[in-house]
Amino acid sequence: MTDFDHAAIDELLHSRVRLAIVAFLAGAQTADFSAVREAIKTTDGNASVHLRKLEDAGYIAVHKRFVARKPQTLYTLTESGRKALLDYVAHLESLLPPGRVPDRQPTNGRQR
Repeated sequence: MTDFDHAAIDELLHSRVRLAIVAFLAGAQTADFSAVREAIKTTDGNASVHLRKLEDAGYIAVHKRFVARKPQTLYTLTESGRKALLDYVAHLESLLPPGRVPDRQPTNGRQR
């Protein structure tokens, strides 16, 4: 087994909501607030708090504009955010035993 270094886990990404935001933006490239909120299935307030933390860390970029006189906020994953996500995943993978990954059992009772 590898040495577990809990200090190497990015605490900012370790939050379920923030990890979901970064993972969603990695695939979506750019998304407005509503799309992010719906994708991560959370409230407006919860989404905005976590988006702000990611913005403050430089993991996402925010662009505000008006569309048909309505404000629209767009979010994009930055290179720093993409690197943080890849490093986070790599660290979790390093904790797995070498060789074959064991068969995963679904946690919600459904077969994959």
